[in-house]
Amino acid sequence: METHQLWNVNFLNQILDTMAEGLFTLDDQGIITSWNKSMEKITGYSEQEAVGDTCSLIECSRCFGKECPANINKCGVMKHGKTEAKECFVKHKNGHNIAVIKNARLARDDNDQILGIVETITDLTELKKIKKTADEAQRELKKTYRLGSIIGKSAVMQNVFDAIQAVANSRATVLIQGESGTGKELVAKAIHYIGAGSSSPLITVNCSALSETLLESELFGHVKGAFTGAHKDRKGRFEEADGGTVFLDEIGELTPYMQIKLLRVLQEREIERVGDSKKRKIDIRIIAATHKNLYDLTQQGNFREDLFYRLKVFPINVPSLRKRRGDIPILVSHFIKKGNKRENKSIEKVDTQGMKRLMEHLWPGNIRELENAIEHAFVICNSNQIELKDLPMEIRENHVTLEGVPPVTNLISTNSYTTEKVAKLTKLDLLKLLEECNWNKAEVGRRIQKSRTSVWKYMKKWGIPLQKP
Repeated sequence: METHQLWNVNFLNQILDTMAEGLFTLDDQGIITSWNKSMEKITGYSEQEAVGDTCSLIECSRCFGKECPANINKCGVMKHGKTEAKECFVKHKNGHNIAVIKNARLARDDNDQILGIVETITDLTELKKIKKTADEAQRELKKTYRLGSIIGKSAVMQNVFDAIQAVANSRATVLIQGESGTGKELVAKAIHYIGAGSSSPLITVNCSALSETLLESELFGHVKGAFTGAHKDRKGRFEEADGGTVFLDEIGELTPYMQIKLLRVLQEREIERVGDSKKRKIDIRIIAATHKNLYDLTQQGNFREDLFYRLKVFPINVPSLRKRRGDIPILVSHFIKKGNKRENKSIEKVDTQGMKRLMEHLWPGNIRELENAIEHAFVICNSNQIELKDLPMEIRENHVTLEGVPPVTNLISTNSYTTEKVAKLTKLDLLKLLEECNWNKAEVGRRIQKSRTSVWKYMKKWGIPLQKP
């Protein structure tokens, strides 16, 4: 019988020593009677050092809100029979604190006599490290991949993110430059909404969408009787944005007259409504954007140099997608998530061949073209992944390699529109292109190396309806 009992004790000790949790026992006087291997690892105290000592050895930081008492009769577990698992600190032999979860229970025999106390210690050190790493990774993810609605992890986009954060709380005039479709409006919104004045208005005006007369009235407002149809006084966009931000898109399209008007606003911070002589003070921040090279326009005499320097107090250059190809996979993933939500589909990814082609495409339409390509694929795709055949024809057929990328004119020569022919574009040519592209003005723009706005202007000039008749 004694042999059997000894075997049971040895077996029990082995079980205790294999536990990941620290476990130790105390007698009814509070003296430690056993100390498993995990307790040695967690606290640094060996079994020989711990057994015979009291639990004050590990200086638990919380025992019902008090420091661990040396007197076992003052211990909460003696009064309550147990303690709830709680997070606290115990002192390592070397003196540093260890985050743990501590639990204790009073053990009694069949006659309700106290046998002792069983305590368990769960080391939270690794868990806290993992949590800290996860938190840091999450913060890094947010910092690296997204700012506002802008997504990007490439070095060039990090520069854009840094510039946005630097100017967000400033009232300085900002000039955003970049090709069509790069996300200039998203940059403007990020500057406004990240800054301290995010609750103030953000008013957007496209300078290329209105004639000079309408744009003047839109920006400055008018008084009753200023022109035919002016039946009452009307605030302009500058006044509506008082205290906030005005975003002037396509600033390079301003006429010389409107350039002078805007220059006065930037210099004097006051406006006059059309037909009125009263000056009105305004407090606005102006953010301007253009896909054109304003410096070249000033050299050509098409843009006022003094206005250019007033606008470019804080310039931000948004890179083309060709210069941030490493962002294409995360942009694609973002657009797929949007598409799944919109179309109630469950597409997971773009297959290897399709992604290879997306990475190699020249993207003359930049982010906007990429999003349109994924939207196109959503219409066709009937499986859980987008394949090459699901992508738009111009991406499937205009195949280039990243080494020695040919100029854009070579890529569009298959559509018979070289640079020379673009320069001689006629109304008949444009109508033919519109038919070929199913009146998709963005696609027409890509073929003739012009912006969608330029295509719209050609159509307006030649009296071509904006929608297919």
